Amino acid sequence: MPKITETRILIMSDNGFEQSELETPLDQLRALGAEVDVATPDGADIKGWQDKDWGNSVSADLSIADVDVSDYDALVLPGGQMNPDLLRVNPAAVDIIRSFASAGKPVAAICHAPWLLVEAGLASGLNATSYNSIKTDMTNAGANWVDQSVVVDGKFITSRDPGDLDQFVKAIAEMVTQEVAVV
Repeated sequence: MPKITETRILIMSDNGFEQSELETPLDQLRALGAEVDVATPDGADIKGWQDKDWGNSVSADLSIADVDVSDYDALVLPGGQMNPDLLRVNPAAVDIIRSFASAGKPVAAICHAPWLLVEAGLASGLNATSYNSIKTDMTNAGANWVDQSVVVDGKFITSRDPGDLDQFVKAIAEMVTQEVAVV
């Protein structure tokens, strides 16, 4: 079984991400030894949303246009209302999500980020969770929505909100260490 120190994980986000939903996976996965990059629409730093106002900025490592899916073992999609709403109208971002899924690589989405799974055409038949305000969107797209802290279905990991972050990150770490092929 590969070690997390042998993994490379991509976090894809735009402005308006829920602060903890980007920073916690970024910090915890790096602390475990994974290499984690942040991709943004134009490769510029992005600003989070926290407590009903703008939060901290997060440094970008590359632009979405420069992402090579073959360089990564998993994709993490933080929530917040604004970030996934902006990304789901970005064709390159949606294509990256589809590419991770078609390559059989883990895709983890929390809070409002499962909207991106809907946009990418990946929600139908999926056992998933999300922030409850998008439950109807998920079920209308054909997902089997459940109210659980973390739902793992195949290569997809979904979670509800910041209260579930430790379990969400644990599920990501477990999946990438099981799934990374040793070449």
